[in-house]
Amino acid sequence: MSGERPMLAITMGDVNGVGPEILAKALARPEPWHCCTPVVVGSMRAYVRACERVPGAPPAELLADARDLRCAKGRVAFINAGHEGPEMRPGVLDPEAGRCAIEWVKHAVRLAVEGIVDGMVTCPISKECVHRAGIACSGHTDLIAEMTGSRDYRMCLFTDTMRIVHITAHLSLRDALDAVKADRIAASIRIGHDALRRMGFARPRIAVAGLNPHAGEAGAFGREEIEEIAPAVTRCQAEGMDCTGPYPPDTVFGRMRAGEFDMVIAMYHDQGHIPLKLIAMDEGVNVTLGIPIVRTSVDHGTAYDIAGKGLAREQSLCAAIRLAAQLAQEPDRTHA
Repeated sequence: MSGERPMLAITMGDVNGVGPEILAKALARPEPWHCCTPVVVGSMRAYVRACERVPGAPPAELLADARDLRCAKGRVAFINAGHEGPEMRPGVLDPEAGRCAIEWVKHAVRLAVEGIVDGMVTCPISKECVHRAGIACSGHTDLIAEMTGSRDYRMCLFTDTMRIVHITAHLSLRDALDAVKADRIAASIRIGHDALRRMGFARPRIAVAGLNPHAGEAGAFGREEIEEIAPAVTRCQAEGMDCTGPYPPDTVFGRMRAGEFDMVIAMYHDQGHIPLKLIAMDEGVNVTLGIPIVRTSVDHGTAYDIAGKGLAREQSLCAAIRLAAQLAQEPDRTHA
């Protein structure tokens, strides 16, 4: 980037959720502008309406040419990719809102793949709205991976003190248990190790959570730790990584937060999400690793129950912007 601030495409998400509001609140703060040049992909009309509740939110400028995304100083560049979006109806499940949210994500991915922007940050979508629109999509992560041809990718949650890589994402618990296999665990450890090295950790300390209570208690409560998890840890140790475990899942996340580990590998979605959201709901960032572009996201949903009420907090979006800017400025952004 030659010292320049990276340009980040920020997708608005569902216009009837908290996306427009947290965007207005985040861009009213100086911090995002210090670390990047933001370009919003979404409905300028929805943003302007959200700004009515946000003193100091910068004005918007709609741009038509994706090759020239910069606009006048003090204004937010907007692209709607030919999809202005429906009228805002906060809290309402609207299939058209879901369809537009997906189109905005697709456009941002294309901008990132083509190198027009240096990364992307996503505000929340409603999977139910997307499905009602007739779009078969399980979420941002799988869609972005499909568009970028990424086969081995991971959803992660990061804060300043907690970094969690999940070996699986949106699977039923029954299916997630079947995915606890040594090859997948080892691949997750490698992906997490690579991400930490690129973030400046000279020798990342990675802990691997067990699956069963007490990490299986030497096989008394299940054999996954013995047959799948421990062999994956041993394999990565042989490759030179500082990787240990499996540890009881009810204590390992607290040990990471206390500074003993830099990252934990979680065995399924909620095992990793619950501790981070309990401790750092407003500071968490969803990161996709294993794809060829930078992508971060807020770690919360559309929050229809508070949409349009001025109650949504922007801290997670600000943290997602900061981390995306950091990753975008790394010399090697492969699999960021």
